[in-house]
Amino acid sequence: MVVVTLIAVFWFQIPLSGSILLLFFATCLFLLSTLGVGLFISTVSSTQQQAMMTTFFFILPFFMLSGFVFPIVNMPVVVQWLTYLNPLRYFLVIIRGIFLKGVGMDALWLQYAALAIIGIVVFAGAVGRFRKRLD
Repeated sequence: MVVVTLIAVFWFQIPLSGSILLLFFATCLFLLSTLGVGLFISTVSSTQQQAMMTTFFFILPFFMLSGFVFPIVNMPVVVQWLTYLNPLRYFLVIIRGIFLKGVGMDALWLQYAALAIIGIVVFAGAVGRFRKRLD
């Protein structure tokens, strides 16, 4: 995260208007949720190749439904509902808010809460499934 932030600020000269600590906290929550998804995929998969293919199957929809490529409001209503399950959706709102607008926790608390809930639920489910697989 540090390297990417330094490249964004110094190479691309994107002003970091907000708190670096809030950005770090959001990154930790995002990593918790994505690591949970990865761990869950690894517990469901029988082989490493199957895990890699399943991961590729999830990466593209996560990216396309995050609001990075297409605005979420322009998506069909059913797809908009699916985006609420995507941790990248909330992380992008936080990054844009911190980097470009300089907003704090008071404006982004809902995104932080959503990332925390998704991260805890997915990671706990993955750990539970991992324990069952070990037994």
